Amino acid sequence: MQVEDNQLKLFLSDFGLISKNDLKLALSESLKKNLSLEEVVLKKKLISKEKLNKLKAYILGIPFVNLKESDIDPEILKIISEPVSRQYKAIAFDKQGLQLKVAMLDPNDLQFIDFISKKTGLKIIPCLTDEEGIKKALKLFQKSLKAEFGEMVGDVDIFKKEEGDERLVIKSEEGNEEVQIDLKKAAEDLPVIKIVDTLLKHAILQGASDIHIEPEEKDVVVRYRIDGILHDAMTLPKVILPGIVARIKILSNLKIDEHRLPQDGRFKIESSDYRVAFRVSIIPVFDGEKIVMRLLNESSNNLTLKQIGFRKKDLEIINNEIKKPNGMILVVGPTGSGKTTTLYTISAILNTPDVNMSTLEDPIEYRMPRVNQSQINSKINFTFASGLRALLRQDPDIIMVGEIRDRETAELAVHAALTGHLVLSTLHTNSAAGTLPRLTEMGVESFLVASTTNIIISQRLIRKICANCKEEYKFDESSYNSFSKNFDIDIMSEIIRKNKIVEKNYKNNKEMWLDLKFARGKGCEKCRNGYSGRSGVFEVLQVNDKIKKLINDSAPGEKIEEASKINGMTTMLEDGVIKFVQGITTIEEIMRVTKE
Repeated sequence: MQVEDNQLKLFLSDFGLISKNDLKLALSESLKKNLSLEEVVLKKKLISKEKLNKLKAYILGIPFVNLKESDIDPEILKIISEPVSRQYKAIAFDKQGLQLKVAMLDPNDLQFIDFISKKTGLKIIPCLTDEEGIKKALKLFQKSLKAEFGEMVGDVDIFKKEEGDERLVIKSEEGNEEVQIDLKKAAEDLPVIKIVDTLLKHAILQGASDIHIEPEEKDVVVRYRIDGILHDAMTLPKVILPGIVARIKILSNLKIDEHRLPQDGRFKIESSDYRVAFRVSIIPVFDGEKIVMRLLNESSNNLTLKQIGFRKKDLEIINNEIKKPNGMILVVGPTGSGKTTTLYTISAILNTPDVNMSTLEDPIEYRMPRVNQSQINSKINFTFASGLRALLRQDPDIIMVGEIRDRETAELAVHAALTGHLVLSTLHTNSAAGTLPRLTEMGVESFLVASTTNIIISQRLIRKICANCKEEYKFDESSYNSFSKNFDIDIMSEIIRKNKIVEKNYKNNKEMWLDLKFARGKGCEKCRNGYSGRSGVFEVLQVNDKIKKLINDSAPGEKIEEASKINGMTTMLEDGVIKFVQGITTIEEIMRVTKE
C-alpha cells in the first residue's frame, strides 16, 4: 500500500510543509491532469524529494534509508539476487543476526517480504528509500558480477613481441604507456577463452537473442537482448578488449589484423543441451571495435503457427491460403518483429517430398532439410532480383524470398506468382493494409498486385507473462478510466464477446471490464520484470474480391483496412487486447509494441 493523496494532503497541511494556498492549487492540478499529489508537489518544487520521502516513511511508520550515502557489503547485497532486486526495486543493505534490512520503494509489499523471508530464512525489516538510491545500489551488482570475472581478467597476459606476430597498440589504464599485444596469442590465452565462453554460455542460458560487446573510453560494456529488451550483463576492463575481439574473429574465421573495415561471420556451438549458431557483425567505432552477435537456436526452430501465437480464426485463413498452388504470401513488420520465424514456420508446413522448394536469403538463418537455400551476395551481384531470375529456371514450386526491397524484385516476385509459383516473402511496412499501396509505389501495376496477393500477415512480438510468478488482479476505477482513454471500450468489448472470451451477460461494458480477471508477473529469479518468452500479435488480411477492387482503384491503406475490418479482420491492437484478457501478456506490453 502506497501513501494515498488524502493522507499526504493531511500531513503536508498539519506539518505546515506547504502553504494552504499552494496545497489547494496542487490538488486542483492533480485532478485536472490525472496526476498524483506527490507528482504535482515535486514538479512544482513545493517540497524537496528527500523531505517528501521522510514524510512518507513517517506516515507509513517505517524508517527511511538513503542508499546514496550507504556503503553496502557485497555479500549482503547478493542475499537478494540482481533480477529480483531490479524487478521489485528492493535492496538488501544490512544484516544483524537473523534480521535483514531491505530498502524498498514499496515497503508494504507483504507478498514480496514473505517471499524473501521464506527464501532466506531471515526476518525482513522493510525500509523506505528513493529511486536514485535504488539505481545507485543496482550498479553495485555489476561490480560484484565483474568480481566473478576478476580471476580470469587478472590472468590476461601482455605478451612479448616475437617475429611475425600481429600486434595492436593500446594505452594502459594506469597511464599513457603504450603496450604491445600479440593478438593471436591473446585470442588463444586460456583466460580470454574462458571469458568469451562464459559470455556465450550465459547468453544461451538466459535465452538472449543478441549479444552486444561495446567498447567505451575506459570499459567494455556487455549487454544481452532478452525478450526484445537490452539488459546490461557486465562491465569488463578495456585492457582485455583486443583479446576478446581477436578470439571472436578466430571463431568466426575473420581477419584478426583488420581493424578499419566492418566484418561479418558466423560460428556454431553444439552440446547435448543446445545447438546455437552465432551470426557475428564487427564494426570499428571510436573506442575500438564493437561486436554484435545474433543467436539462432537451431534446436528450437520446429515451431507451429499456434505456438507462435496465431489464433484459431487466423490459422484457418493461413492454412487455406498456403494450400493454393500459386500467389503471394507476404509477412510484414519492422526489423525484429519475427517475420523470418513466421516464414520458416510456413515453409516447414509446405516442405513435403512432392514439391521443389527454393529460398533466397540474406543471410541463411536456419537450415531446412530438402530445401535449396541460397545466400545473397551483393559483392558479386547475386541479389534477390538476380537470384530470383535464376531460380525461375530451376523448376520451383515454392519460392521463399527473404525480402522484397526494390522494384525489380517486386516485379519478379509478382511474375513468379502469376506463372504458377507460390511465393513467400517479407516487406518492411507497419500494417497489412499498408503493404498493398507500398507494392504499387514500388512500380508494380495495381491489377497485378490484386491478382497475385493471397494474404498479408502483419505482426509484432510481445513479451509473455512469466508463468512462475503470474498473479491475477482486477481493474479498479482508476485503471478502468486509464484503459478507456487509450482504447475504444465498445469496440474492445464487442471483440471480447465475439471471440467468446466472456460468456456471462453484463448490464454494460464497464461492469464487464471491472469484473474481468487479468494477469501480471510479479518478477522472480526465473524471469526479468515479470516476463518470460515471447509471442506474437497479428493481423491477417485476406485478399478477397472487395479488397481486389479497392487495390485496382488505387485506394489508400486506410480504406483497405476499413474494408478488411468489415470482412472480419482483427487488427494487431485488437489481437493484443484479446491476449491481454486471456492472461498471456499485459496491457503495458500491448501499448509498447502497437503505439504507432
